Amino acid sequence: MNSIILSAINRLLAGLLIIFSIFLLLRGHNLPGGGFAGGLVASCAFVLQALAFGVKSARKLLVFDPIPIIATGLAVALISGLFGSIDGLPFMTGLWDKTPLPLIGKLGTPLLFDFGVYLVVGGICCLIVFSLSEDLEDEESTDSKNPR
Repeated sequence: MNSIILSAINRLLAGLLIIFSIFLLLRGHNLPGGGFAGGLVASCAFVLQALAFGVKSARKLLVFDPIPIIATGLAVALISGLFGSIDGLPFMTGLWDKTPLPLIGKLGTPLLFDFGVYLVVGGICCLIVFSLSEDLEDEESTDSKNPR
């Protein structure tokens, strides 16, 4: 898609979307928000990039392929649940540090779990949109080579 407006909006919004997604992630372990909402907002930045400049540009901006991001998120979420088991507590028991950090609050395993969910949701959304967009781009390039 060659839209000047979409390209200009992308340059303005992409960074803001990433910052807002991190805000949602950090806010979510105490208030509504969290990894799911943050991951959706973060993936919107990369989807917008794909719509404005193509999937290759969005993949380059993402740095990693979405599948390893999804796998890392699943591993982080699983590891966050194991901390309670190490202390002899049930799996997925929340553990918190005693000293709160400014603006974030107390760090703990719920935030680690939210980060894993953030990676999984963001990775899956990017994977779906990139796959569909690449299929569409392939169809368009085939149609342009074989006019009817």
